[in-house]
Order: sequence, then structure tokens, then C-alpha cells
Amino acid sequence: MNRLSTPAAATPFVTPWGTFDLTRYPEDPRERLRAWDAADEYLLRHLAGEADSAQGAPTGLTGRTVVVLGDRWGALTTALAAALAADAPAGPVQVSDSHLGRRATLANLARAGAAPDAARLLTTQDAPPERIDVLLVRVPKSLALLEDQLHRLAPAVHAGTVVVGTGMVTEIHTSTLQLFERVLGPTRTSLAVRKARLIFCTPDPALEPGPSPWPHTYALPGDIGPAAGRTVVNHAGTFCAERLDIGTRFFLGHLPTAAPGARVVDLGCGNGVVGTAAALASPGAELVFVDESHQAVASAEATFRANLGPDASAEFLTADALDTEAVPPGSVDLVLNNPPFHSHQATTDATAWRMFTGARRALRPGGELWVVGNRHLGYHVKLRRLFGNCQLVAGNPKFVVLRAVKR
Repeated sequence: MNRLSTPAAATPFVTPWGTFDLTRYPEDPRERLRAWDAADEYLLRHLAGEADSAQGAPTGLTGRTVVVLGDRWGALTTALAAALAADAPAGPVQVSDSHLGRRATLANLARAGAAPDAARLLTTQDAPPERIDVLLVRVPKSLALLEDQLHRLAPAVHAGTVVVGTGMVTEIHTSTLQLFERVLGPTRTSLAVRKARLIFCTPDPALEPGPSPWPHTYALPGDIGPAAGRTVVNHAGTFCAERLDIGTRFFLGHLPTAAPGARVVDLGCGNGVVGTAAALASPGAELVFVDESHQAVASAEATFRANLGPDASAEFLTADALDTEAVPPGSVDLVLNNPPFHSHQATTDATAWRMFTGARRALRPGGELWVVGNRHLGYHVKLRRLFGNCQLVAGNPKFVVLRAVKR
């Protein structure tokens, strides 16, 4: 691994195995958000034996299958690839739900001078390794996703597996620890350091946690148009997995009808309710479901097929907004979008802006972007700046549905 020069505005990630220049993906100089935090640093210091010995013995890594679950931007994977570089090809295995996280990891590994096989990158929908000797868990925002993934990884964990979780104090709750104990075995925590904490779990081979309760299903309300009463399928970690969120409900009451043969994108599709409703309302339209979450795309496909049949035609893409790798420019007639405004713990409009710009690029002349959002977010300002026009389709005290046309 190489120590690279660092831009003045960036802060290097200092670890026991080197100093790295890490970025999120895509890079946005306006945001200045770091690609790691104190929880990542704390875990790596513990693994190297630099943390307080009272927190637990250091973990040997060489010659062992090391799996990293939930590494947000590749900070842990990049550092561990350096730690295991002499042990190639047994680099760390990353399991992530995020397409953006995967792209960040690849970029950060390349910036660090890592070999192409320095790490193995899996999605949360891929089959996990058959044996795990060291399991490192970056606690996710979604407790449901953690539950599902611990269930998926549990068969590969054995009595000698070292299990260490990490997160900020605000991310680790009693329910988090209870989940580790219910699925893997007895659990304790470290002292807090710089508002970060470690979780130590001792696997119990006699424990029988049962199957994962995911995916969940529910029926849509009966007053929302063509999708009324239809089935929704939610894999763990999908937004509003237990019920229809009120923003989407409002959107479903105002969806446009697409002509036969029109290419319609459900952008940021989540569980696919909006795109499925569009398909039901517009027979003959070509649906494309896009999300950066592998769990969401799997949910969207399951929801679509549950309502339109296993042989119904649609595309399901894991991608960053509507980048050109996913959808060619000028190939889409209608984009439907309910953009998020959080990235992990950060509140940001960067995702919405990428979605809007990607939609404009993907639309044909005369194509339309329909957006639902909280009224206070002021999306109409961004859409007018980008498209030169924006129409209010519908509104209530909390939400607005907006329409922009590509001229």
C-alpha cells in the first residue's frame, strides 16, 4: 500500500497499517463528508492491539477468512487489505448493500495501490463465504438489515470465530446487542472512545436462532388507484418495510399514465411500489427499476412479479441514480422519483441533485420527470434551474408532486 499525497481540504485516514486518502462515491467537494469516522478507527486499533487491552485481546488476521459487513465507504476494507497484503490472496471479504459503497471501496483500494484481488466484494444478496474466522460488523442504520445479514452469515460462523462490531454510541442500542445475542451468542461492549463503541460477541454453536424473518410482505390500502390492495415485498433494510410511507401514498394518487411502449423509470425504486403502480396503470409501458441498494432492487423485483406475474418484462438495475452506465442518454420517456435526503447520518440534497441531473440526461426531448418530496425541501427551485420549468401537480400541507419537462 502507498501513502499518497493528500489535498489540503482532505483529512488522511491514519491506521495501524498505513495512511490512506479516502473518498466517498461520488466525490462531491461541496459536501466535505469524510469516508470514515471514529468507529472505523476504533475497530482497526483494536484489531492491531493498540486499543486498551481491557477491551479484549487483539485479533490475529493472517491466514484467516476475514469478512467485513456494512463497511460504508470502504475504509475498513482498504485498511484490512493492507494488513493482509502479505497473506494474498486471502484478503478481506466485504459484504455491502450499497452500490455507492462498492464504487467507493474500489476507488479507495485503487488509490491505495492495492492489487486487483486485494479484497473480494459481495452484495447482501450474494451467497456468503462458507467459513468465517473473523467477522467485523459496521452497525448499520437499519436494525432489520443487521438482523437479516447476521442470519445469512451465522451458518459460516464457528465457535472460534472472532466477532467484533463497531459503531458510534448513538448507533448502538440495547436492541442491537440483543440481536447479536439472539442470532450469534453472548455479547458485551467496550468503553466508549471518541463517542464510538465496540461490540464483542462470542459465537455459541448450540444456539438455534431460526430462519431470518425477512422478506416481509403487506397489502396496500384500498384507496390508492390501480395498486390498491396489491402485495408489497420488502427485503430487510428497504425504506418503510412495514407499511406504505405517506409520501409514496400521496404520489400514488397523482401518477401520470404512460403510453404503450413508453420507457418509464422508477428512480430510487425502494420496494418498487411506484413502478409497479405505473405498470398496472399503463399496460404496455416498459418499466425500469433503479436503486443503489441491492436489497431495494431485490424488493422491487419481488413486488413487481408478485403483482404482474413471474414472466412480466421489466429491468432491475443497481446503479448510481441514472448514470450513463445504467441508462443511455435520451432513452427514457418518464421518470418517477421520491428522492431520499439522508446519507447514513448526514442530511444532504446531493442525492436528489444527482437523481434530477441523471433524469434530465436520460430523458428524451419532451420526456418528463415527476417528483414527490417534502414541501420544505424546495425541489421546485432545483428543477427550474435544471429543466427551465417546473409545474406543481398536487400538494398538501406536507408534500408536493412536481413535474418538469425536458425541452
